[in-house]
Amino acid sequence: MNDKNIKPNEKEKIALNLFYNRFYDLYEELSHNNFFQNESSYRFYKIREIFSIYNELLGYEPIKYYIKVIKKTRPPLEGIIVNDLFSFVRNLLLHFPLFNNWDDVYITQNLATWNKAGRIHSFLKKSSKIKIDGKGTIKYRIWEEYNAPKNQDNFSNNLISSSPVTLCCIF
Repeated sequence: MNDKNIKPNEKEKIALNLFYNRFYDLYEELSHNNFFQNESSYRFYKIREIFSIYNELLGYEPIKYYIKVIKKTRPPLEGIIVNDLFSFVRNLLLHFPLFNNWDDVYITQNLATWNKAGRIHSFLKKSSKIKIDGKGTIKYRIWEEYNAPKNQDNFSNNLISSSPVTLCCIF
């Protein structure tokens, strides 16, 4: 995509409006303090939804272009977080609809490759090699940490908590 002034066509406008409207509706709901007073299964459903919408938007060509720019011009892990990490979470939640809340979520290499080694396994393999200052920890700007697995055999629910701080990472 070379033309930075590309405009969405009518079909794209319809889809983008639907995606953005749903994303911002969820954002409004998730950003209220009383959201965390809801049942954990309800919160989990809403968070899973916003990850799915975010991931769908990542497939839009101008956004893919912008992600490539981020990966080339920003600190290396920002591109991984904004694209690969959130895609991994979405894929985990979509392909393993077994969980009712964040405390239940986990993944192992055997689960990630139960029928084939796909994107989930690929992300685990790649992220297990990420090191900053010799550690596998990425500190977000808003007090949250992402602990990369020490190896790809065990990747559990320390990935993302359902705290308000973590939700800010999405927004």
